[in-house]
Amino acid sequence: MALATFAGLPHGADYELPLVHALGAAGADVSYRVWDDPAADWDGFDRVMIRSVYDYSRRRDEFVAWAQSVGDRLRNRPEVVEWNSHKRYLSDLAAAGIPAIPTTYVEPHDEPPALSGTVVVKPAVSAGGLDSGRFSPAAHHAAHELLATLAANGRTAMVQPFQESVESAGEAALVYFGGKLSHTLRKGAVLPPDQVAPRVEAFPGHSAAEAMFDPGLVRAAPASAEELELGERVIAHLRERFGRVPLYARVDMVAAPAVMEIELIEPNFYFEEAPGAAERLATALLAGA
Repeated sequence: MALATFAGLPHGADYELPLVHALGAAGADVSYRVWDDPAADWDGFDRVMIRSVYDYSRRRDEFVAWAQSVGDRLRNRPEVVEWNSHKRYLSDLAAAGIPAIPTTYVEPHDEPPALSGTVVVKPAVSAGGLDSGRFSPAAHHAAHELLATLAANGRTAMVQPFQESVESAGEAALVYFGGKLSHTLRKGAVLPPDQVAPRVEAFPGHSAAEAMFDPGLVRAAPASAEELELGERVIAHLRERFGRVPLYARVDMVAAPAVMEIELIEPNFYFEEAPGAAERLATALLAGA
């Protein structure tokens, strides 16, 4: 069993240790490999599970090509990785009748859109809250500056209405292993008002939004009946789209409820908030999910 990571964390992240221990206790021979290491022999593993590949969003095409080269040994599978690595999948969800945050996609050559109300601007290929901001009408000039920066860098941007419920109720995060609900979480707001989220260097060669490392950001919390129903609809959609459920999925949503993101590449599962979750994931992985 290989756990794929990136060069800044060649031995993986500490918060993944519960999974390493659970796999070892179940009899798996587990080691980390850096995903873009040309010396890595992926053919020598029965399973390759994506974990701390935190640089993938800066090298999406290369990463998708790597996933395809690993093939069916990879979890989640390459076709899932490709689809989930660009947030245009939100429009696919909406087209399938699944409530999702309304999103306007802005290509580098597009005219900047008219903005109304408080908006969130972020890249369509991103991770860790980088290059994302929240802007009230008084700060729409800053939103346009961020859009211009993303366009100048050849990146597709997204504009979404800010969901006020994030400030009061936070986001619900529903975690599934092998298509079955494992645990539910509640996540606080990440984007401060009227600015691009401040960044910090999280690991060597990798930065993320500063708020992502707030120790109180995520806590175990129950989900509402409506959130649970939406989560099941998302899992059913993934099963229909890909012919099977992914090994793991974290469905992030806001009040209404509506999908904000589906994390199918390298989500944090917050094992410390969910006793037994690492063992459930190990069981699903070793069972061939």
